[in-house]
Amino acid sequence: MLKILADYLTYDLLGLNPASRLGGALDFFIYDTVKIFLLLAGIIFLVAVIRSWFPPEKTKQILSHKTRYLGNVVAALLGIVTPFCSCSAVPLFIGFLESGVPLGVTFSFLISSPMVNEVALIMLWGMFGWRIALIYIGTGLIIAVVAGIAIGRLKMERYVQDYVWEMRVGKGEVTTPTWPERLLYAKEYTLGLLKKIWPYVLVGIGIGAFIHGYVPQDFLAKWAGRDNPFAVPLAVALGVPLYSNAAGVIPIVQALTAKGMAMGTVLAFMMAVTALSLPEAVILSNVLKKPLLVTFFGVVTVAITMVGYLFNAIL
Repeated sequence: MLKILADYLTYDLLGLNPASRLGGALDFFIYDTVKIFLLLAGIIFLVAVIRSWFPPEKTKQILSHKTRYLGNVVAALLGIVTPFCSCSAVPLFIGFLESGVPLGVTFSFLISSPMVNEVALIMLWGMFGWRIALIYIGTGLIIAVVAGIAIGRLKMERYVQDYVWEMRVGKGEVTTPTWPERLLYAKEYTLGLLKKIWPYVLVGIGIGAFIHGYVPQDFLAKWAGRDNPFAVPLAVALGVPLYSNAAGVIPIVQALTAKGMAMGTVLAFMMAVTALSLPEAVILSNVLKKPLLVTFFGVVTVAITMVGYLFNAIL
């Protein structure tokens, strides 16, 4: 139905040639815009209802009562149901540190929350199938857990800014909202988040449409295909300056895959965009001293690169 609507608007109403680059790009843009925003509205509402069971204070209490390594796993899993971008996850990350959650556990959350996004998971499932979706969530969780454990074992607490340790977060009362309150919260959260992310989504769709319509079929296959041994680190390096949430980068991922980029390289690019960003580095620089900041970005970059090579080999 959506494809019929996009084709009608592009080729019948506007009179563009289906074989033209502009026609193909515009048809892709219209179709993906309608499809993705319909998906986002429904998915974000559902996620917000689930998220109403995990307010920040309750999340802190859960993490604070776990042993170190189990805490990393729980933190990574909780990151899935807290759909933050890399920057908006930082305040909660600081709150975890202030409330006594171990440093490595907090990093597992900081990595998982933007990287393993349930909105992206469902969208990937719809676009690429369950296998790719499960690979995405599985590798994202493994990176979050392993990187958090690695950072925790390095004992780098001294590289957290002193003011963080001097602050204390009181134990707020955890209330249980009613169902009408949960639904009202979900509605307000959905509208608020859509207002916040719609420019990123449109930019992502626009880039994807440009790639779909104008980038030659063999260009990306040549420079970012399986035969180029440097394709994965190049994709990771290109992903870091591109600040976006997972929903915004999905259309780009779809277009890159259609043009022949290897799936492992695409996954590495997507994870770099969502888990590593320059704005996140700027915010974290006010919380972490340089050695810890460099260690965090280095560990995650290496892990994402390894995932890219691994899945290029098996997919």
